[in-house]
Amino acid sequence: MILLVLTVAATLAFAAVSHLVTRYTLNQQARGRKLYAVGLTAAQSGHYDDAIAAFRAALTCDPANSQYQLSLARALRDSNDPRRLEEAESYLIALWQRTPQDAAVNLALARVAGHRGSVEDATRYYHNAMYGVWNSAPDANRNRARVELIQFLLKEGARAQADSELIALSTALPPDPEQQLQAARLFEQAGDYTSALARYEDVIHTAPLNTAALAGAGETAYRSGNYALAQHFLRLAVSANPDDANSRYLLASAETVLKANPFGSHISDVERNRRIAAAYTQAELRLTNCAAQAHVDLKTAAPIAANYPASPLPILQTRWLATRPDLARLHSPAETDLPDTIMDVVFQIEQQTANICGSPQGLDEALLLISQKREAANQ
Repeated sequence: MILLVLTVAATLAFAAVSHLVTRYTLNQQARGRKLYAVGLTAAQSGHYDDAIAAFRAALTCDPANSQYQLSLARALRDSNDPRRLEEAESYLIALWQRTPQDAAVNLALARVAGHRGSVEDATRYYHNAMYGVWNSAPDANRNRARVELIQFLLKEGARAQADSELIALSTALPPDPEQQLQAARLFEQAGDYTSALARYEDVIHTAPLNTAALAGAGETAYRSGNYALAQHFLRLAVSANPDDANSRYLLASAETVLKANPFGSHISDVERNRRIAAAYTQAELRLTNCAAQAHVDLKTAAPIAANYPASPLPILQTRWLATRPDLARLHSPAETDLPDTIMDVVFQIEQQTANICGSPQGLDEALLLISQKREAANQ
């Protein structure tokens, strides 16, 4: 009987202790969830110190919770404190060792590598994230991971790697205007204006009044030197959105280039000579104004003030004067090289004055653009 009583008492005591432990564990988990929610709110508001404290407290309530560990690592990383970056990486490496196929963990590690500026590590982890396991929306998340990798590579100057990722991105893009626009902007940022323009035109084909696509196509054509195409798209962009100041400025600049370019196709010899004479006169005005701004005496080839160094502007003035007699012979059919000779001097003046006196405006800007992208501008 004594043995039986002791056995029953021990069983009841064990059950009571087990119940208390279970209740304690459940209470701790509930407290951890509340602290985790507080941490998420703080992190979303950018209060990372508060978020880190809340996530640490949540982990004391539920030490094995991988989501708490991941969130703590993200907060440590995003706090932009170099001292915390190593701790964030240690949490993430521990999570990665348990579940190396977890896409969210790999993405977090890729961002840590990005903070360190490690192209090799960031690329590896971003690829792991792209091809890893996502709990929801895998296609959209993979696309976002690739876009983030491209932005990182462009920031770090890894153009060749960025180009290969851009090609992969463009082949897997869904017919979604926003994603097409995002890809177009990335191509434009990478300097691949042909691919950027193709993406913008794809959006315009399906949505002709998409103002972002029209403005993007116009600016891309402008940057590539195709001013006639830029004029077409920028006119549409300004018509669709009259408040677009950038498109309006680029449109005015493109139209000035088209009106000033003496080498444009389908213009008469008379018009060509008129444009050359106007450019020649404008170049002399720009040279004079720049010399005054730089305190350079064009007649003596010496700086006006002692604290200003010698300048190439007087040499340009000499070249400009030497080509003045050539203007009168522009009408002669035998002088086929004169247009190039005169415009070469104009272009030299515009380029040198831009280096010395800053970016020009109006006709001077147009002449500078023609000199920089002459082949494209002539199309």
